[in-house]
Amino acid sequence: MLTQEDVEGLLADPSPEHRLAIAQKIGHQFVERNLSIGERILAKEIFRILAVDAEVRVREALSEALNDCTDLPRDVAVALARDVNSVSLPVIMNSLALTDEDLIDIIRSGEGEKQTGVAKRPSLSALVSSSLAATDNETAIAALVANPGADIPEKSLHSVLDRYGSRSAVRDAMADRARLPAAVSEKLVALVGDRLYDRLLGQENISDKVATDVIMRMRSRLIMSLSSESDDDRLRALVDSLHRNGRLAPALVIRSACMGDMRFFETAMAVLAGIPLENAVQLIQDTGGRGLAALCRRAGIPETALRALGAAVEVARETEYDGGERDRERFTRRMVERILTQWGDLGVFLEEGDLDYLLGKTATKFAAAASATGGTAGRGAKN
Repeated sequence: MLTQEDVEGLLADPSPEHRLAIAQKIGHQFVERNLSIGERILAKEIFRILAVDAEVRVREALSEALNDCTDLPRDVAVALARDVNSVSLPVIMNSLALTDEDLIDIIRSGEGEKQTGVAKRPSLSALVSSSLAATDNETAIAALVANPGADIPEKSLHSVLDRYGSRSAVRDAMADRARLPAAVSEKLVALVGDRLYDRLLGQENISDKVATDVIMRMRSRLIMSLSSESDDDRLRALVDSLHRNGRLAPALVIRSACMGDMRFFETAMAVLAGIPLENAVQLIQDTGGRGLAALCRRAGIPETALRALGAAVEVARETEYDGGERDRERFTRRMVERILTQWGDLGVFLEEGDLDYLLGKTATKFAAAASATGGTAGRGAKN
């Protein structure tokens, strides 16, 4: 407990070591609520003194002890948050005593590490997120977009994409956000593809065909990531947006099935065929294969893809998620391994580049497939 000796000690022994010990002792007691009402009032006054202590290590100890305290006085939290980074960051990242107004003031200070600290808080209001999104701090913006507790208005998401859509840190974090608005998702896909395409064509020895193939794979990866985080309504909105803007290419739809993303595949086939989703699902699940063939014809999917799609649908029918850790990765690996066993019977549809694409999405890549088949993986590899 806080004693009179502690208070008198601050006056009698002004050494940094003593003040450091007091900061740690009182800070921990305050957080653990081991003080009486009167002692808590006295402790707060001591915090105000220590928060402006000449020794950085004393202020660091105080910040570390109090950064997640639920009833830290706001003026103490603000004083610590305005301090040097070693003192301020724990408080900026955790303290509930800081208001939205305080956080926006920190953002407007222009100090990069502090802005990033704000972006990493467990939760952020739309007001604070908008303020962060308007900065030119790419690191802070990437941290903001990666923060699942940040409420980011759609307008701010669009603004971030306009400025940083080609940056991998921001792009990947955006793709991993849960419940991303469909318009933002489609814009992400378009921006990444268009900007990367221009960059690739500026490289020597990169043909238009190669650039187009790379873009398709990039878009496929992004869309699969986006669809996995979307509920049914948002997934449909994403697919509709892709179709409306001419981006729902047959190759993308085929790859979605081969990667085990049957929700996207079913939704995309329904949209391309212009029929209700439940009808498309019924046709896809037709065990005789005639329903899938008819649906592919109506959706404009090449006949050469039917064998691969049939294999993918068969695996999806036989395999269920087991609810364990890394569930999706293991499901995808099983899907790819099944398709690889039929490699020699799939005609010309799956080319070497597509094999690389499929294997690149599994946790163990090519080695895992080779190990599973017990042979040498490559063109024409079989069990």
